[in-house]
Amino acid sequence: MSFYYLSKEMGLALNDILGRVCSYNKDFSIEDIAITWINYKSTNKSIFKGFGFGINNKKMIYPASIVKLVYGFAAFHWIKKGRLLLTDEIINAVSKMLSLSSNNATSFLIDLLTGTTSGPRIEGELWDNWKFQRSIINDWLHDLNWEELNGINCCQKTWDDGPFGREKEFYGFKNKNRNKMTTDSAARILEQIMIHINYQKNDLNLRNFLKRNLSKVVLKNDSLNQIDGFLGAGLPESINLWSKAGLMSEVRHDSAWWINSQSLQTLLVVFCDGEKYSKDTFFLPLIAKEVYEFNMKYIIKD
Repeated sequence: MSFYYLSKEMGLALNDILGRVCSYNKDFSIEDIAITWINYKSTNKSIFKGFGFGINNKKMIYPASIVKLVYGFAAFHWIKKGRLLLTDEIINAVSKMLSLSSNNATSFLIDLLTGTTSGPRIEGELWDNWKFQRSIINDWLHDLNWEELNGINCCQKTWDDGPFGREKEFYGFKNKNRNKMTTDSAARILEQIMIHINYQKNDLNLRNFLKRNLSKVVLKNDSLNQIDGFLGAGLPESINLWSKAGLMSEVRHDSAWWINSQSLQTLLVVFCDGEKYSKDTFFLPLIAKEVYEFNMKYIIKD
């Protein structure tokens, strides 16, 4: 069973939105884009199972830095299970990984989570043990038994210039072992972080690390803000937004959660696969703007 109810109304709206937004650039194609959109009825104390729709939402795509949601979620669980001790250094690393999308912080955390380190190529039993250890996060995801996570691969570090040594070899022939996710899998992880963890005072608060400031003054002074060119840029400045973007030479993605009103909250994940999207800064904001405007007229059903 899906973690959200299917909404035909939202499906019609999403197809219409995507068609309109794609029409502004003849090179854009719905086949290159994956979306999961979920609306949640909320009260002062509860958020209920969402209604939503997806397009290409089960298509495996390289997630870029969206995978950092998984690594943050894993760190939270490792700490809860006593596999890791919560320290100021880990808090700082997870904060920088999610807030600033730091690849250095991500590398450090993957080393801690899996008991592996980067370095020159190794062989034999050492190499077999290294590969086994590096797959621990995938094994944990499998054990969660969430259908949205079936087939995803989250075992690689994120890079500024690309992998070297054993990390390059671990990518496999033609990068066959590269990270891959669907928009549904990213949405499921983000939903868990946002509403299914009862954060305590001394917990690793992943939700806080995803909070964004949409003030134009703040954004102007932060060239790596994960808002400009992404979903947040299409939303009103007053909106409460939590998000994690992903960008590299071949993709532009975003995953976002925002509050429309006291009774309606939205989760939106969009993956855009291709160099033409990587260079485009208008597509994702337009999608978010259209979804937000639809939601302002959305009738919440009991």
